[in-house]
Amino acid sequence: MHILIVSQYFWPENFKINDLAEELVRRGHRVTVLTGKPNYPSGEVLEDFRKDPAHYAFLNGVEIVRIPMLARGRGSLRLALNYACFAASACLFGPWKLRKVRVDAIFVFQVSPGTVGVPAVLLKYLKRTRLVLWIQDLWPETLDAIGITKGGLPVWLIGEMMSFIYKNCDLVLAQSRSFVPLVQGRTDKPESVVYFPGWADPPSGAAVDRAPEIALRPDTFTIMFAGNVGVAQDLPAVLRAAAIVKQNRPDIRWIIVGDGRMFDFVEAEVARLDLGGQVTLAGRFPPERMTSFYRHADALLVSLQDKPIFAMTIPSKVQSYLQSGIPILCMVGGETAEIVTRSGAGLAVSPGDSDGLARAVTAMADLSENDRKAMGEQGKAYAAREFDRGNLIARLEGYFKRLTGQPS
Repeated sequence: MHILIVSQYFWPENFKINDLAEELVRRGHRVTVLTGKPNYPSGEVLEDFRKDPAHYAFLNGVEIVRIPMLARGRGSLRLALNYACFAASACLFGPWKLRKVRVDAIFVFQVSPGTVGVPAVLLKYLKRTRLVLWIQDLWPETLDAIGITKGGLPVWLIGEMMSFIYKNCDLVLAQSRSFVPLVQGRTDKPESVVYFPGWADPPSGAAVDRAPEIALRPDTFTIMFAGNVGVAQDLPAVLRAAAIVKQNRPDIRWIIVGDGRMFDFVEAEVARLDLGGQVTLAGRFPPERMTSFYRHADALLVSLQDKPIFAMTIPSKVQSYLQSGIPILCMVGGETAEIVTRSGAGLAVSPGDSDGLARAVTAMADLSENDRKAMGEQGKAYAAREFDRGNLIARLEGYFKRLTGQPS
């Protein structure tokens, strides 16, 4: 089967779609990816790509077709232009660059922006094929939650655009159960919307040493946040909790591994709150390095702002956190909190509750090592049941075969 993936982000940018594309090739499929020039999260096109774009034309058998686009840059206006530019460029250049390519199905990896679905719909009809869309971020709700839109006409227009995309898909996959009824309400084919979660990144299978970038401090309890340092993650509330904990527990430290739009603000806030001795900003590292950073952690932290849309969202890091076997501290509401508490993998507090997080951190630090190990093992078992990579990708293959009429 030949699968065309449409995604604004792809290798060397670090997203789950990279792993999926490679795995589909390993399973005997031909995969072509239509994407842009790598510029996430820095906002500037990767220097190595500018020097040698041909090096980034293939990834372990995956053919990559890139279109011109405006990089993200800095600020909301530039980001909005980046989103619009990719969609317009993919509509203009995508059909031409793919004119000799025949595909059995199109698969859309839809994080923000939701506009990525527009060129996919065009290509569906030009190629006379089937279209599957996997929603990671729900538009326009996510835009409204992080302040890019402020309700009114823009939100209505984006909602109409998403309804148009959903109605032209043969199958819509929602990364959380909470997304399903909302998406069903925007399509005339509610049966075409199904729950399909993400999975944990595959473990390396080999023993991994601790990341040398982090100082060894065996006398401390280490909390680690890994991932995007953005508006949605509500790191100001996390730093307020760190300031509270600092007053009575200098033996607790916080490590933030990642980068994003809020990194400079977080760095300034650490200095303003005099948290330099408690909070380490490690910066961004590739996904394959995360296990080495996790080895420093006694607990892993996931946080999101107190917004209705984030209560419906399962951050992609949650599956990897569960698989790691390390206890989880959760400052998120809704579906993520349910997963953490139902699995027994850790402690959850309400979003934005800095005092509650400080209490949970102290309570976790005061648990015995055996109790924390039991939490981690319960999370790992839950991940194996609910988010197994092999089972989920096999299910996706089944969807493709059913839609294209191929034997299972």
